[in-house]
Amino acid sequence: MKRIKIGMVVFPGFQLLDIAGPRDAFAEVKILSRGECEYDMLTVGTTRGSVQSSSGLTVMPDRTIFDVCPEFDTIIVPGGLGIFDTFDDPALSEWLRSQYRRARRMSAICNGLFALGPPGLLDNRVVTTHWMDVPRLAATFPKARIEPDHIYVKDGSIYTTAGVTAGIDLSLALIEEDFGKAMALDVAKYLIVYLRRAGGQSQFSPLLESQAAPGSQTVSLQQYMLDHLHVDHTVASLAARVHMSSRNLARTFAKECGITPMTFLNNARIDAARRYLEATELSLREIAQRCGFDNTDALRRAFNRTLQINPAEYRERFRSKGVTPTNRQPARDQRSDAGMDGRG
Repeated sequence: MKRIKIGMVVFPGFQLLDIAGPRDAFAEVKILSRGECEYDMLTVGTTRGSVQSSSGLTVMPDRTIFDVCPEFDTIIVPGGLGIFDTFDDPALSEWLRSQYRRARRMSAICNGLFALGPPGLLDNRVVTTHWMDVPRLAATFPKARIEPDHIYVKDGSIYTTAGVTAGIDLSLALIEEDFGKAMALDVAKYLIVYLRRAGGQSQFSPLLESQAAPGSQTVSLQQYMLDHLHVDHTVASLAARVHMSSRNLARTFAKECGITPMTFLNNARIDAARRYLEATELSLREIAQRCGFDNTDALRRAFNRTLQINPAEYRERFRSKGVTPTNRQPARDQRSDAGMDGRG
């Protein structure tokens, strides 16, 4: 029998699914291999006694970071809102640093990677996390090299993932490393999940979160673009509208929004197209026309480049059950679609 020992850290306010998902995936290996392969999983608490998850359910850890622990092959740190009260705890940082020196793999799910920062385990590492936590991660650990669109990233012995259900993606990747692709595929089939998900986090997150200050020329230009996505805009035509030179507009827009005018426009068009795909049965040709793409090929290229998924696949995954008739707008207007009214 091949047995791999995994330590799963739990702290007050951890995300229960970040632990339950991987545990169920790992448990299937023993069943499917008929006992020839097994993961031996232990929970390790950051405090003594029971630990309450963010959902209110509690876990009684097998060990704590203050106890003598077995030699773990793999460490998994879950995410959860409680991480922000825990990640810079000196005792946890020292425990993780010690485990990193001994374990074969150190992994974090969602914003659990914040705990890897104080021990220095994120320095000069390529990592990912939930798209909502990317700005905070960049500000807190500037030496980390963040890939915000990835579902899962491996850099040496450090493994990081996007949010919540990405813990199952991580588990399948570890199972494939340990016991082969066939075993990982069998587990994925049993759990009814994809072995590898198409696309990145962008298919779930809003593309437009850059909003200029109210009353500025830039914010009025943003709204004009959102209201006229079908128009063939250029930097020159947009600059003329606000009586600026093209160079001055590009500099001002980037300073206020962090992106170029044409990137903003492309993101707005993709976000609007996503809403049409989710909420209507309009043809790709009609969606392309309404959103300002030259043709369906241009729409497909934009989706593949930005979301790593094509429009047909996106519609299949995210279409609402009760879609509106083809001659109607999506339920939300383009301002909301593009994220102008806030996150998501």
